Amino acid sequence: MDMREVYVVAGSFVGFQVLFSCVSPVLSSNFTEGYGKLPPNKLNDWNSRLVSTVHALIVGLFCVYILWYDDAVNEDPFWGDPNLVKLNVAITCGYLFYGMKLCFILPGACNWSAMGDVFFVCHHLAALYAYGFVLTRGALPYFANFRLISELSTPFVNQRWFFEALGYPRTHTVVGNGVAMAIVFFLVRIAVMPPYWAKVFATFGTPTFERLGLAIQVAWIVSCVCLDILNTIWMYKIARGCYKVITGKLRGSKVVSKKTNYTNNHTD
Repeated sequence: MDMREVYVVAGSFVGFQVLFSCVSPVLSSNFTEGYGKLPPNKLNDWNSRLVSTVHALIVGLFCVYILWYDDAVNEDPFWGDPNLVKLNVAITCGYLFYGMKLCFILPGACNWSAMGDVFFVCHHLAALYAYGFVLTRGALPYFANFRLISELSTPFVNQRWFFEALGYPRTHTVVGNGVAMAIVFFLVRIAVMPPYWAKVFATFGTPTFERLGLAIQVAWIVSCVCLDILNTIWMYKIARGCYKVITGKLRGSKVVSKKTNYTNNHTD
């Protein structure tokens, strides 16, 4: 791994830690009514989710740029010039180190329970192991970048949590964010599965695939399978929740409409 990536990982770690400890509390308390009334565990969760949103926007938009404009990576997904992808992955690795450190210092800040924290750390370790091959060997830049585009759904997921933490009623804004969350989650995590795996399967047995070696092959395939299983489960839960909210709002509108009609008729 080049020193440039080392500096980016370290800078990313420090930057996200400062954002969590200093920037988020100040900005949130000044611009969000109700932030200061949250209990300590929710304050930590709030700050960690704000950091998560910033990371997702930086990395996700960078991914889109690479997919559109980095011809070297798109033409050779295994060994194409990985400079931009390595930079993006280094930012994510710094974020992953920050997240694990946060879980050890503030248990529960990264998830919802002790078991959730264990899963969180295991997930981050697996991701670091897989991304390590990109940083050290420059392998699979296209596929690593393609997986990171899923981060674009994170801001909507976090926004949903922010609304719930502040006790917002289910207004059109809240419901609209929920619908947008479901749509974006589907587009960047589920709809991309067929073309992604088609590209993966097309490489099996080729000299380029064999050149990767067993360690990279296992890290690549196993991590992707596990992530897609989790994404499918989460998509099911999101879609079910979205359906309940939308149908509930529609039923509520019908009830209000009937009551209004009855009142008007009675007045007449």
